[in-house]
Amino acid sequence: MKISICSVATILALAIPAFADEGGDVKKGEKTFKKCSTCHSIVADDGTVIFKGGKVGPNLYGVIGRTAGTYPDFAYGDSIVAAGVAGKVWSEEEIAKYVPDAAAWLAEATGDAAAKTKMAFKLPKGGEDVAAYIASVGPAAE
Repeated sequence: MKISICSVATILALAIPAFADEGGDVKKGEKTFKKCSTCHSIVADDGTVIFKGGKVGPNLYGVIGRTAGTYPDFAYGDSIVAAGVAGKVWSEEEIAKYVPDAAAWLAEATGDAAAKTKMAFKLPKGGEDVAAYIASVGPAAE
């Protein structure tokens, strides 16, 4: 059977989107982050407010690359601290996994089915977008 160059090109063109990066949309993430800002803010180390929000949750500036449960002077629950001790470091991918169900993420991260979270909010859709937005306003993006 002979395959034409057009056929190969068509097959490749259709296959490329399957290999594309499935990262989030920063613009959508900024809009969705408004839900997160009830508890979280994004404030740069120099005090510049990037996204004004609550202080119930830790400041998310520079969270990408930070070990879970280690933001200074924040009163974390035992399970998120245990996740950090176990080596969990926040990345866009980990944030996207965390926000739909923090308790399930903690149970998997710690190996403790009874792991508890202080974050009652669940973001069933848009986690990749929020993670992309948070990453875009962090220190590496400046």
